[in-house]
Amino acid sequence: MSINNIVSLLGDKADYLLNHESKTISKSAIHVPGGDFVDRIWVHSDRNPQVLRNIQAMYNTGRLAGTGYLSILPVDQGIEHSAGASFAKNPIYFDPENIIELAIEGGCNAVATTFGGLGMVARKYAHKIPFIVKVNHNEFLTYPNKFDQVMFANVKSCWDLGAAAIGATIYFGSDESTRQLQEVSEAFQYAHELGMSTILWCYLRNPAFKKDGVDYHLSADLTGQANHLGVTIEADIIKQKLPENNGGYLALNTKESAYGKNDKRIYDELTSSHPIDLCRYQVANCYMGRAGLINSGGASTGAADLTEAVTTAVINKRAGGMGLISGRKAFQRPMNEGVAILNAIQDVYLTKEVTIA
Repeated sequence: MSINNIVSLLGDKADYLLNHESKTISKSAIHVPGGDFVDRIWVHSDRNPQVLRNIQAMYNTGRLAGTGYLSILPVDQGIEHSAGASFAKNPIYFDPENIIELAIEGGCNAVATTFGGLGMVARKYAHKIPFIVKVNHNEFLTYPNKFDQVMFANVKSCWDLGAAAIGATIYFGSDESTRQLQEVSEAFQYAHELGMSTILWCYLRNPAFKKDGVDYHLSADLTGQANHLGVTIEADIIKQKLPENNGGYLALNTKESAYGKNDKRIYDELTSSHPIDLCRYQVANCYMGRAGLINSGGASTGAADLTEAVTTAVINKRAGGMGLISGRKAFQRPMNEGVAILNAIQDVYLTKEVTIA
């Protein structure tokens, strides 16, 4: 895909997204991805040589190999959203081998799915594409449904099946977040000790975050703070949803109910209403990009999936992010079409004309 194709897909948003120059946090302050990222950033950290090798393995795989950018296929929806609801559109993905084949055919850097799924075909594929084992999940069968991430996998067992990394979710803001934070912190420490990298699904969940008809679960200030908590427990990569608004702290911190700490410069100087600037605030909270920010691809909406995927990739790249982790837009359609979606995302990161804002 050329820059002309990207411009065409972006339509009337092309100039707005491709020519924006950020006046908030300077791009010179961001540690942008590149082929030398391990040598430039991670070699100075406390990560041991085995971790560095596994991080590099992800950077060296797929169509984005050598760029420092990541395209990851995540398929944990069989638990998080239920298998039937997730795979009914394309039942071949009940079989985890097809999930891995999609990641390989789609030119991804890694595949992220469940312990059981990867374990079923580990000997056939662990040496062909880096595995990311999702170690905790919100099981969706308890009645009434509840939302709590619980451990499904043993960290040592992830290492035994050949994983390059483990992934975990924390629902920041929820009643269970303190326990989840402690569990995931311990899991990440042990994963690093064994030599695996760590990726945090860094999500917000609390009904109070919806106020006066506005959903602040995707607010830049709140998601940015979630990112900051995530890198504090040594997540090497943060998976976060793209911000859609800002001012969550302002909305929740009222005379009737104090919430958190705030500074007006977050809104006056460090962010603007532009989606690239909002995303850059997320990057800044990942130690200015030292820990990579990968944004979610989001749900499949049908015909608009290609445009939505490319738009998200452009915003992430221009903000200083490290890539996209996109699942439903790829696996909830025929494999050849899923490959095309994944390749289009990757093309954004391969296109030199899409620059850092």
